[in-house]
Amino acid sequence: MNPVTTLRLSGAIAWTLLLAGCALGPDFTRPAAPQAEGYAPGQSAADLERASRKAAGSPHFNVRQDIPFDWWTLFQSPQLNALIERSFKANPSIEAAQAALRQAQQNSLAQQGFFYPSLGLEYIPTRNKLAGNMGGNSPGVQGNGTVIQTYSNPSGPAPYNGPVYYNFHTAQVTLNYAPDVFGGNRRQVESLEAQTEAQKFQLEAAYITLASNVVAAALQEASVRAQIAAMESIVDDNRKLLRVTRDQFQYGYVTGIDLSSQELALAQAEQALVPLRQQLAQTRDLIRVLAGQLPSEEVPETFELSSLHLPQDLPLSVPSQLVEQRPDVRAAESQLHAANAQIGVALANRFPQFSITGLLGGEASVPSQMFQTGGGFFNLIGDITLPVFDGGTLSAREQGAREALVQAAALYKSTVLTAFQNVADTLHAIQSDADAYQAADRSREAAKRVLVITRRQYESGLVSYPVLLAADQAYQQAAITYIQVETNRLGDTAALYQALGGGWWHRPDDRRAHSSQGDATP
Repeated sequence: MNPVTTLRLSGAIAWTLLLAGCALGPDFTRPAAPQAEGYAPGQSAADLERASRKAAGSPHFNVRQDIPFDWWTLFQSPQLNALIERSFKANPSIEAAQAALRQAQQNSLAQQGFFYPSLGLEYIPTRNKLAGNMGGNSPGVQGNGTVIQTYSNPSGPAPYNGPVYYNFHTAQVTLNYAPDVFGGNRRQVESLEAQTEAQKFQLEAAYITLASNVVAAALQEASVRAQIAAMESIVDDNRKLLRVTRDQFQYGYVTGIDLSSQELALAQAEQALVPLRQQLAQTRDLIRVLAGQLPSEEVPETFELSSLHLPQDLPLSVPSQLVEQRPDVRAAESQLHAANAQIGVALANRFPQFSITGLLGGEASVPSQMFQTGGGFFNLIGDITLPVFDGGTLSAREQGAREALVQAAALYKSTVLTAFQNVADTLHAIQSDADAYQAADRSREAAKRVLVITRRQYESGLVSYPVLLAADQAYQQAAITYIQVETNRLGDTAALYQALGGGWWHRPDDRRAHSSQGDATP
């Protein structure tokens, strides 16, 4: 190759690489974190932390406290820990999210393949037949069908002398390459990588949601079991009281309406047990399914309210950290990134498209002669396609991509607002739980004191047995209220860990290698 040709070829390659360095469309910029200082008007996260340390009976918030991945272990329940670990391994929602992530990764890798030329091998053997009455040039063949010569009949069509059969073989290497001059493929890869990142956060959200659902189901079971025990005590009291009332009625100490009223009270107490037992059975069904099992397959873990302990020190992430920690917000941000890259794809499609096609091979009537002198061939084609008129299709697709970006931005903002609302609602609930707990605890203790005094009076003969049973019923009713309030405290605490992001960035077996994972750690 002479120097001039080499120089021209080098210049063409350099120009192509220079063009390949640009990518049309806007570069993605991460949305700025909200400027809020807290989750309530006029109250920063630091203010809430200070207020929580002064309030009696309420948990203490700590803005510097990090969130562990296994936050459920803070409830100090080995049964709960075991059930969540089993659920992580067997629940199909985790398997589905993992498969979705792997699919997104493979789609991104597949798109990256378009950066490189594609090579193919092709072998084409043919068996041919020519009509025997053809004029002009006709091949002569050997007995095995190999073409050996041609003859010419300039005077006109040759007389019919039978058909001609021959074999022909072609082998070739094909090359196809489309230089990414205006960055359409790079933007497409960027979009798919952003979608892969979104699937990573969807997987983290699946773990957090599953853990939260298991905790909620365990708390529900523990609460219902405690309520059933209290209600069974009330039913037992009513049965005892009914026997006393019947004896009194038999001896004329009470009227028939008194007896009927007590029978009604017993029936109502027994009726209250039915939905509680149904709720317990359905909660156990839910627990089995969350653990990846059929409702007919029992799980060994059962839950009592006394085995679950409330953490007294709770994390409180500042608002600027929340958008880094919430996997749903990070997923929405990745979807915004993917939509932004699609504008570049649409823009690149409106510019000239370049392609290079090459063929290199050989052909002959017998395979051994394909690459001998005269049998080889090559073909090199450069193609430039410029859209001139398409009925507005490409313009509409570009505008559609821009509208998709507007939609993704609105969905991101909505996700951020919902995240902040989740935290605010949970904080309000925790603060209200503290007040409700103190009231319920005082009520239970007062009912217990009444029951103790009444029992002493009964033993001394100062009050009747029905009065003692009534005091016991009042205590059991106060105990049920206390159980419900305590369940709410535990549930709202679990909801806070979920609302703050669930600590996914501390998962021990983390192989996700998020580029911005360090930013999420408070």
